[in-house]
Amino acid sequence: MNWIELNSTEKLAQATAESTIRPVLLFKHSTTCSISNTALNRLERNWNNEELAGTTVYLLDLLSHRNISHEISRQFDVPHESPQVLLIQNKQSVYDSSHFDINYLSIQKEIEKLKKS
Repeated sequence: MNWIELNSTEKLAQATAESTIRPVLLFKHSTTCSISNTALNRLERNWNNEELAGTTVYLLDLLSHRNISHEISRQFDVPHESPQVLLIQNKQSVYDSSHFDINYLSIQKEIEKLKKS
């Protein structure tokens, strides 16, 4: 995976704007949480760049950037969880999951639906 580090509100604005062109995946990661590390590793092991070509992926270290995590919750009207993935399309969260519900096949299915619509 080619993560883009989500480390500023400007990058969040960039990701939100980009979602009008292509699907954007945000991964909110806690570097000290074993569940978060497991979910991230599982996603990275299964990620297929060819299958999900055109999807931009952002990784947020939420311990270092709590303000951005709070802004994501506010902006996309989703409760804060960690780990958490959000799929953003047209400046809206169209899918989110957390903890061990984060899995590649579910994300892939949601992205394929977006590409067809």
